[in-house]
Order: sequence, then structure tokens, then C-alpha cells
Amino acid sequence: MTHIITHPAPAVPLTAGELLPWVVFVGLLSLMTLYFVGAEQGATSLVQGSAVHEFVHDGRHLLGFPCH
Repeated sequence: MTHIITHPAPAVPLTAGELLPWVVFVGLLSLMTLYFVGAEQGATSLVQGSAVHEFVHDGRHLLGFPCH
């Protein structure tokens, strides 16, 4: 009886060109999240009403953003 042992293919490192779109995507997503948690109210509000403010209210205080 012959046993064949296979090894997984070696990991190929990502190049900067392959990684750049993901870095940009995560950066923009982080900035949008920071905006909605930290600044979505008042004169710079993109959404009418207080729904977004109330949704992120506890997270705002947890991160140290004043809102009252």
C-alpha cells in the first residue's frame, strides 16, 4: 500500500498593487464610520432627524465624543 503525502502550496505574498485597493477600501470605510459615530449631527448632518445619532449614541460616549 502506497501513501501519498501532499503538502499545501506555499503562501504567495501579496504585492503592493494587489493590496492597495483593499487598503483604500478599509480606509474609506473607517473614515465613514468615524464620521457617523463622531460628527453626524448638527450643521454637517447628511441624514435628517436624529436616527443616526441615537443609533450610535452609546458608541459615541464610549469613544469619548461629546454629544450633549
